[in-house]
Amino acid sequence: MKKALALVLSLMMVFSMISLVSAEEKTSFKIGICNLVDDASLNQIIANIRERLGEIEQEKGVTIEIAEDNCNLDFSVMQQIIADFIADEVDLMVGVATPVAQNMKAMTEDNKIPVVFAAVSDPIGAEVVESLEKPGSNMTGTSDYLDTAAVLNLIFAANPDAKKVALLYNPSEDASATPIAAAKEILGEKGIEVKEYTGSNASEVMLAAEAIVSDEMDAVFTPTDNTIMNAELSIYETLAEAKIPHYTGADSFALNGAFLGYGVDYANLGRVTGDMIAAILLDGADPATTPVQTFDNGTATVNIETCAAIGFDFETIKEAFAPYCTKVQEITTAEAFE
Repeated sequence: MKKALALVLSLMMVFSMISLVSAEEKTSFKIGICNLVDDASLNQIIANIRERLGEIEQEKGVTIEIAEDNCNLDFSVMQQIIADFIADEVDLMVGVATPVAQNMKAMTEDNKIPVVFAAVSDPIGAEVVESLEKPGSNMTGTSDYLDTAAVLNLIFAANPDAKKVALLYNPSEDASATPIAAAKEILGEKGIEVKEYTGSNASEVMLAAEAIVSDEMDAVFTPTDNTIMNAELSIYETLAEAKIPHYTGADSFALNGAFLGYGVDYANLGRVTGDMIAAILLDGADPATTPVQTFDNGTATVNIETCAAIGFDFETIKEAFAPYCTKVQEITTAEAFE
């Protein structure tokens, strides 16, 4: 009996050691990436995640298979994509934008598949982490937190006489809630007339832009709102022809025609997200104790074509913005980053 028990224990130890060695030697991984919507910023993030992971494959001698899908703002499709990732037993999921991260959190509570999110503007407010320093669950990632006051400063740097500011956003997007509330408070303290214009799809956003023109607003502010970003190519000419500058929370808005995009470098955010994915897969980093990465919000990107259409001189604008930014750069209108 004792010999049999000793044999069983010996076999258990052998199998444990084999399992440990196998885990340590794992060189092939599968990840699933779900994108919220087809827009320039989010696409740029994914392109740079892919690029960075490709570099890591070469550096580490591993294979990282990527399954990528886009729900295009359809939440039932999003949930099906996530369910498919779970069924495929991916080693890690990547959720691009706040709603995707929230759904991944809800759908991985039981299986604890590691999740790395990208471009979640307010991770604590969206309840995907407990704190930025210690996320506390199976999720961590990168945040494109927006310094609302910094963007609003640029409105008055360009036009000190601005009296009426429009807030254009989708009220259903969690990423917009905090910056819109902050904008109302900041502008209210300045005695500025504030009016809110909302839309949940491109058609509604176009109607909102027309209303902004009709109301003769002096400027428009939009945070990192994916719905408005997705509609920017449809509204920028309407605003520019009315000489109304659109101040936004990402350079992709400026790429798509807005007067100004102020915020993080999404290419760099994507690369850092790739590094976090690799740390979890290859180095055994625990998402629960891996801090959320945030970035400097100091770059102002001005669309020089829209700038001219509004009647601003770019060099004058650049000089006016300089005290409020770490960098002022120019861009021309296009659908996507090269």
